[in-house]
Amino acid sequence: FGTKVLPGLSNCLRALVLEEAAPGPGRRDLAVIAFEVDHGDVIKPCYGYRFEYGGRVAVFSSDTRYNQNVIKYGAGADLLVHEVASARPELMKEAYVQRIIGHHTTPREAGQVFSLTKPKLAAFTHIVQLGSDKIAPPTLEEMLAETREIYDGPLVAGEDLMAFEIGDTVTVRRYQQA
Repeated sequence: FGTKVLPGLSNCLRALVLEEAAPGPGRRDLAVIAFEVDHGDVIKPCYGYRFEYGGRVAVFSSDTRYNQNVIKYGAGADLLVHEVASARPELMKEAYVQRIIGHHTTPREAGQVFSLTKPKLAAFTHIVQLGSDKIAPPTLEEMLAETREIYDGPLVAGEDLMAFEIGDTVTVRRYQQA
């Protein structure tokens, strides 16, 4: 495979794009497609990724606000892994909270993305739950419920070391410590 590296910032993944190789022995039908996402005005560039292999598709949003490219590249994916961030309304008065939320996708917006793309399984990742000394952060259950106001398809909240097996269905494997 030929490769091309797309530059990014340290908190945005660097993209390694596998270019199509000539047919022949050893060829693998893997495509990794990097697409630009919007992680705010000063954090550029930032990329999401679409992985295609054996007729299966997994999409990773990376850090992004609500973005049409995630919808475009996520359409019909087997698995769509999307970041999400939330704060209680009373905390949204704080400038620093507005700035953080302004660089991410809210649970309601994630629900809109999932509703439009219709993945076999949607999953939250990079779950940002903002709180303060006086205001508790939203719970994961509240964030899932907000997404469920718009999206009624399969949805899980990602966990450390969680794995997904993509076949005719998408199976979630939670890490089990030995």
